[in-house]
Amino acid sequence: MTAVGAPQGAPTSPATATAPATSAGPTPAHALGTASGVTFDPALPYRLHPKVALRPERFGALAYSYDTRRLSLLKDVDLVAVVRALGDAPCAADALAGVPAAKRAAVERALARLVETGFVQPR
Repeated sequence: MTAVGAPQGAPTSPATATAPATSAGPTPAHALGTASGVTFDPALPYRLHPKVALRPERFGALAYSYDTRRLSLLKDVDLVAVVRALGDAPCAADALAGVPAAKRAAVERALARLVETGFVQPR
């Protein structure tokens, strides 16, 4: 076993070479970012999950789920605007209408991922 960053063939300490891996059990599904089973459809109405808080940042926002304790970076101000508008828009497509055409596909993919991970949910 070679330590990370050590030259190839470098000796390792006996403690790290023989220490058994420890595990507290299986990793919860929400910690792995697994899909919620919901697929994104722009024709449907969505909302920010009630247990998710958005904190504004210079780059966009941080989304924190108090339910799963997951954190997600929303690295685009247009995405943040869409997520905030979802609750009042009749459908996701209407919330996406204000996004410039050049960015729309990327914002829609990011929104779909937020739906898959449960940060955004159908109404």
